[in-house]
Amino acid sequence: MTDKIEKTSEIPPEQLSLRSKFQFECHKGIKCFTDCCRGIDIMLTPYDILTMRTKLEITSEEFLAEFTAPQLLEKGGLPVVTLKLLDDERKSCPFVDDKEGCAIYEDRPTTCRYYPLGVGSLSYSGEKGEKDEFYFTVKEAHCLGFDENKKWTVAEWREDQGVDLRDEVNDGWMELIVRKKSLPDSMKLSEESKRMFFLVCYNIDMFREFVFNSTFLERYDFQKEKIEEIKNDDVKLLQFGFEWLTASFFQAGQEKFQIKEKK
Repeated sequence: MTDKIEKTSEIPPEQLSLRSKFQFECHKGIKCFTDCCRGIDIMLTPYDILTMRTKLEITSEEFLAEFTAPQLLEKGGLPVVTLKLLDDERKSCPFVDDKEGCAIYEDRPTTCRYYPLGVGSLSYSGEKGEKDEFYFTVKEAHCLGFDENKKWTVAEWREDQGVDLRDEVNDGWMELIVRKKSLPDSMKLSEESKRMFFLVCYNIDMFREFVFNSTFLERYDFQKEKIEEIKNDDVKLLQFGFEWLTASFFQAGQEKFQIKEKK
């Protein structure tokens, strides 16, 4: 995500915790309204795409084709997608309106929800589920929101913006990225593995086809309850996909994917 930085020796100033307070408010009456929606670089999370394509009532394939641009992470080489901007003078978000703001506000991307906060990671242990995160304010020259009187703690802002749920859903995706980045450059994923990563993370409709209309379920010993769960819930299917990729790529959590015994 934009403003999500990796473990680094260059620690931004003014590190914030969940209890830290900051002053900020954005509303239609502010002079810079929607300025932050131009010339942006937003990496879309899997849950972003899931909710945005549902809001627009289109398939994942259609959303990816019309609203995203493919990228490769500089370290790790995993395929990701960013929001495709309009080809206008200001390089605007395709969902922004000068007067009304975001047309899909209730389903806006995670990065937009975090703004004006960024989040960084000092360390991350996917196996133990432990994170050492910090936050910082992203102060851009055009933004006048910091001059408003509304005060928040970081925790209050996260709750107000609906970040907690999104981070929980996307946690398996972030773990995959962190695990891959921690490997030596010589340990590369095959092109087929990269394509499967892209399919699972960003094209939930095609992943559903893969799971339920191929020999996939014939290979593993899943309980009927688990099959019904992922069949009827896109979020559960997405998280199931993250777990499967983690087991396939890094041999972690393999106990959840037991191969069926041949009769």
